[in-house]
Amino acid sequence: MSWKAGLSRHLPCLRFFGCPESPSSRGIMKWYKDNYDELKVLNPTMPLMFRTAENAMPAVTTELDFQTDDLLKFMIQTGKFQNENGTVADDRVEAAKAYLKTDWAAIARERWSSPGFDPERPGLDKIQPEWKDDPEIAKNLELYLALKGAADEQMATIQSGPNNEYTRAENSLLMCQRVDLWCAGPSEVEAAVKHLAKLGERFNDYETVYPEYITEFYPGASDL
Repeated sequence: MSWKAGLSRHLPCLRFFGCPESPSSRGIMKWYKDNYDELKVLNPTMPLMFRTAENAMPAVTTELDFQTDDLLKFMIQTGKFQNENGTVADDRVEAAKAYLKTDWAAIARERWSSPGFDPERPGLDKIQPEWKDDPEIAKNLELYLALKGAADEQMATIQSGPNNEYTRAENSLLMCQRVDLWCAGPSEVEAAVKHLAKLGERFNDYETVYPEYITEFYPGASDL
């Protein structure tokens, strides 16, 4: 029961799919019916949905907060950076590795190095198109411009692959949010839910908010 009680700490929702008339969906439908009440008691605010359709592929899905760093690591580990002839694209691999080492804390800090000026202000290039030519601003933001420029150049290289390489890798990673369960039994469905819970624990940054002190107190029954 312990892992079921922690589902809502790591996952925003669980969506189940199946066909009510297909034998291939019997396992997922049985697990959902047998466990719904318990899951809802343990996770009252977590949506647990079952969507049915004719000939639907039985599956369970959730939502994972993958970041750009997760995508680049996935592309490097699975060899997604490839040239049109099938060889490894060393330039994009090296750009991805360099991007993963970007000091975002320094960029966030240096962003405010020029008093009263925000280089990331929306519409800045239209309002003040020549701001980079201002000697004082350029001097104050020298480190910011260097770090941000390097990161932007690396990302441009990363996304320059042929055949929509970057977008296709994004879609591949997003498929990790789904587990197909064709003809799966209840035990396999439970294993799939546990798997998604582990991924949620790894990738979803949900923090449980605990009160610093008790604000309300209700006395118990008088006979206790």
